[in-house]
Amino acid sequence: MKLIHLEIIEASSCGGLLDGFAVDLYRPAIDSNQALRPLCLLGPNGSGKSQFLQVVAEIFQAAWHTHEPEEERAEANPHLLFKLTYETSDTDGSNVRRVKISRTSETKPRGAVRMELHDGENYKAVEDTSSPEYGKHLPSSIVGYTSGDNETLSLPFAVSRSEYAEAVRNAAMPDTAPRTTVSDNRLLLIDYSTHLEVLIANLMIGEPSLRSALIEHAKLENLSSWRCIIQLNHAGSPNAPRGAKTGRKGIQLTEELERYIDQLKRCATCWDYQEKHEVYTFDFLVGEASREGFREFWQSPSDLYRSIHKLAMLNDLMIPKTARTRIKRDIENKHFAARLPEPQEESKVFRFEEVRFNKLSKDGKPEPVDYVSLSDGEHQQAQVFGMFAMMRDPRTLFLLDEPESHFNPQWRVKFISRLTKLPVEGLIDQEILLTSHAPFVASDLTRDHVRIFSKLDGKLSASKPEIETFGATFDRILSHCFSVQPPISQVARDEIERLKSSGTAEEIEEALSSIGSSVERALLADRLISLKNDI
Repeated sequence: MKLIHLEIIEASSCGGLLDGFAVDLYRPAIDSNQALRPLCLLGPNGSGKSQFLQVVAEIFQAAWHTHEPEEERAEANPHLLFKLTYETSDTDGSNVRRVKISRTSETKPRGAVRMELHDGENYKAVEDTSSPEYGKHLPSSIVGYTSGDNETLSLPFAVSRSEYAEAVRNAAMPDTAPRTTVSDNRLLLIDYSTHLEVLIANLMIGEPSLRSALIEHAKLENLSSWRCIIQLNHAGSPNAPRGAKTGRKGIQLTEELERYIDQLKRCATCWDYQEKHEVYTFDFLVGEASREGFREFWQSPSDLYRSIHKLAMLNDLMIPKTARTRIKRDIENKHFAARLPEPQEESKVFRFEEVRFNKLSKDGKPEPVDYVSLSDGEHQQAQVFGMFAMMRDPRTLFLLDEPESHFNPQWRVKFISRLTKLPVEGLIDQEILLTSHAPFVASDLTRDHVRIFSKLDGKLSASKPEIETFGATFDRILSHCFSVQPPISQVARDEIERLKSSGTAEEIEEALSSIGSSVERALLADRLISLKNDI
């Protein structure tokens, strides 16, 4: 899919920053053999980039809630008004259709998201919002990524996750009709709390070339072993209601989740169960035999990820009900200011422990490495590329907030190149929106694939760069897209300006030896020559 144009009539959030904001997202069609081309949103802090991604997520959350409320059970922003145009196609890239979805003050029924399909001449409404035709033209998954503590993008995903946990809890109650599964939600957030779910899923079931591509940057050979713990009745767990469907005393599970636990038990190298607190400990020594065992139950990395993630989403049930209620109320009232609550590691229903890799030492022998010993940048690379390796449906929408923020400059330069070379089919057909504060990604994209966000007198705007960004130097992109000119830091710039305006010849001559090569240094040297000529 590809987004084309978005008009935000009323965001009902962000302090009104995005109200009335319209942006052209159209990019000319490229040859199918060409490289991946995400849409990069550049701009300084506070220019609305993260809030924009949040609104896009909220739009499709609203559309899925309209179409299938058992999958997206609630909206983070039910008062959002918008008009969005985009294109979708079949899984093989054929039958491209232009789609409009909207919600305005005139939309009926109130609160629903209206869909219109272009038939080659006109747009025609899809009258039945529950029909397969409506769902066919929505992104199959909306995958969000945030690299730090910025909770802006996280909000709609947190609502989706929390509602899923509640649905599992309710489905397991004794007075409900028997249900084996709870429908998958469509919004998935990949952040530091979920990155091991992504990595384990890929390294257990992914193809050998993919497994190598995900960890080679950290100079790791392979995944050696890992442990997961599932605890259902420790201190702090919600008590089971009288007459619960299973013999469990603590958190109640659907048949689907019980099945996943049984499958992990069957695949484990060894396992332990403490009956009193209903604690499972599964240990896995990773080899081809264990991978074959996992493939018996899970067909793809995304299947395994979904199963693990569903168990991990039960961690929300460990957040006190008063805190969950307060956060839900604050989100609804747009008074949200605190971080989303998260249970302590020891209190979680599901958690990983002792994830270890093999790394070749200088003498060629395998050396064990704990995952926690890797750097933030090494974690982030495995997390970001693992996300793309796992979500392969061409109708997947990726919303990435600063996906290269922890990379060193060399890794940032290679980010788009490495992403393009991932051994994954169908990546070129997916829609990717990412934000950045750096010139590195933009230098690998044409100006058609870059939007510069800026804010003037409280009004937000977004436009293509005036220069061609593909292949442009970082200095040139910093100058035109970030107004950083000259491209050196402020302390050095101020000192050079002071020397140029009031420094003596002796001061300048002494200082030049400690100033790095730049245009500003050359101008300072010219100033020295001028002063000496005046003597």
